[in-house]
Amino acid sequence: MKSHPDRAILEHIFPSIQKYQELASKHGIGDIFQDNGGKLLQLVLITGLTVLPGREGNDARDARGHEYELKSVNILLTKNFSTHHHMNPTIIGKYRKVKWCFAIYEGIELQSVYFMPATALEPYFQKWDTRWRTDGGRDINNPKIPVSFVMQNGRRVFRATKPPVIVVPVSPELKPKDPEAPEG
Repeated sequence: MKSHPDRAILEHIFPSIQKYQELASKHGIGDIFQDNGGKLLQLVLITGLTVLPGREGNDARDARGHEYELKSVNILLTKNFSTHHHMNPTIIGKYRKVKWCFAIYEGIELQSVYFMPATALEPYFQKWDTRWRTDGGRDINNPKIPVSFVMQNGRRVFRATKPPVIVVPVSPELKPKDPEAPEG
């Protein structure tokens, strides 16, 4: 087996990646490469939120004790925030009790952050609840919240001060979707 020539570059930058993980660990993020860990660290450091442990329950808490659901999106790939793979009345009830924090990325670069109270998302909660009941109690697979809705109705708490450096994938399979193209 022969290593790729870029291995030397990885070995050169890896100590910085290890420092990034050390910082993330300090903030309760066990792996920067899992579950958006690297983006989560950036988000909590910018907003002052604290990561809540575990995969169940809410994602973060502010200094006043309010809990948050955190969502992020790479707008080079999609125009909607993902929610939950098994949306049902229990999850909807949980979502109605928390504040929301939406992070908008271009690639790996944070562009803006919006806070939103659960009441602003009530039209989506009602729609999902109705759909769940109409479909005979079958969980909904990952209904979406449009980025445009968040930008129009949320309170922006962060905006990047410099334009992102967009890294264009070489492989056609990794090419980002056209953000103007309809979802399908």
